[in-house]
Amino acid sequence: MKLSCNGYQLDLNTPVVMGIINCTPDSFYSGGRAHHLDNLLETVEKMIRQGALIIDVGGVSTRPGAALVEESEEIKRVIPVLKLLAESFPDTWFSLDTFRARVAGMGVNAGARLINDISAGSLDRDLLPIVASLKVPYVLMHMHGTPQQMQESPLDKDIVAVVSRFFSRKLEELTNLGIDQVILDPGYGFGKTTAANYVLLKNQAQLRINGLPLLTGVSRKSMINKVLNTTPEQALNGTTILNTLALLNGTNILRVHDVAEAMECIRLTSFFQQTHD
Repeated sequence: MKLSCNGYQLDLNTPVVMGIINCTPDSFYSGGRAHHLDNLLETVEKMIRQGALIIDVGGVSTRPGAALVEESEEIKRVIPVLKLLAESFPDTWFSLDTFRARVAGMGVNAGARLINDISAGSLDRDLLPIVASLKVPYVLMHMHGTPQQMQESPLDKDIVAVVSRFFSRKLEELTNLGIDQVILDPGYGFGKTTAANYVLLKNQAQLRINGLPLLTGVSRKSMINKVLNTTPEQALNGTTILNTLALLNGTNILRVHDVAEAMECIRLTSFFQQTHD
């Protein structure tokens, strides 16, 4: 439950928060976007002050139906940001949300210590070998299809078995490549029906393979809004509820837009779990 990169260590035995920074104009929730560098530094400093130990930087929107962004545009969006953040906050773990090998390599050189890949290496065959050579931790996420069409025929049946088999198969591949620091992400919202997302959340603890840490990313997503008839802007309370359920079902990392509220979830859930009659 400890990650290491270039002499830095991150202990996940106590759950931690990963704050979201979207360097995109079209992310589904406007509160996660950072358009200007001054605003960016202020936003990240606030997240760190509130308790985030990881900041996840992404330059490609992966919401359902999102348009594909050219590699050159992704590089232009994220690499200067990572350099600035790593220089400004050297003790913070920065994660790069990318599925491209070249972007991953440039990102680690710019200061990223973690690669967060929605595709499990399926969208760029060079990504996993690059991650292996970089010796950085890797988030392995389950996705059905691609962001452009993943909700056209979402998975509904036997979802826990499907995701478990996927993790087992991919972990064997990662081990053979020499990638030995892996975080498992069930991929909430990525090609699953609303009901299937809740089945996964309810059974999340079963998805832990080989004692690996689990990441939960449900912040302000449609799995909340479709049940409550809310918008992403109205979904903070729903997010807090699902984050609490995720913690009770074994998550180690909460990937969120709202750090302070997620930290309160961790503190209260931890106190609840440690309380005895």
